[in-house]
Amino acid sequence: MPSKTDTNLTPTGTSRFATTHWSVVLAAGDNKSPEHEKALSRLCQAYWFPLYAYLRRQGYDRHQAEDWTQAFFVQMLDKHRLSRVSPKPGKFRSFLLTALKNFVSDEHDRARAIKRGGAQKTLSLNFETAESQYTLEPTDELSPERLFERAWALAVLEQTMDRLEAELANTNKKELFDSLRVYVCGESTTVTYCNAAAQLNMTENAVKIAVHRLRRRYRELLRNEIAQTVLTEDQVDEEISYLFAAVAP
Repeated sequence: MPSKTDTNLTPTGTSRFATTHWSVVLAAGDNKSPEHEKALSRLCQAYWFPLYAYLRRQGYDRHQAEDWTQAFFVQMLDKHRLSRVSPKPGKFRSFLLTALKNFVSDEHDRARAIKRGGAQKTLSLNFETAESQYTLEPTDELSPERLFERAWALAVLEQTMDRLEAELANTNKKELFDSLRVYVCGESTTVTYCNAAAQLNMTENAVKIAVHRLRRRYRELLRNEIAQTVLTEDQVDEEISYLFAAVAP
């Protein structure tokens, strides 16, 4: 079931789109509530790499891209700047990329003055793996914008899988998840249901049922994750379709 922070149920049982991380970010002008910084920080931690990849494809070297990404999010976490964001329907990924472009264009001199690690506030972004991850991106003619969208889509899917793994680990089913995750995310595998059943000491039918449940929960979590990055419920299906198209060969 979706978490209470994301979807409320009316007495008739129909879902009503409630406050999401994105809408909380857009409400950052309310200085009485600290929720906006927590929400934005979570989204930054999950989805900073697409912006890093965008900057690298734009021609910045790895150190410049690290500096720009860090400085950008430091600025974004300033509630006074967030208070000037107009709360209108849109997708968080589009907002982030537009904001980054404006940052690079309008704040170039200020950002250059922020030395590595010298900003007043920093985020623990895992730049140690950023470059190795970037080298795995396609080396074809993807534009910086298209590469950003692809990286964003992969980040959403990875975040969803991480949430599913955490759920299974919390219920002592980590071994089940490790053995069956290839069936959930569509990875190429030669492991048959029969082999998985033998490994898990389960019947083949029980494995099929477990895979069905994992796939269903993954879809629920994916919708939940997408809901954090759009403003209206009717955008969820549209965004899911767009994300899968972005990662298609």
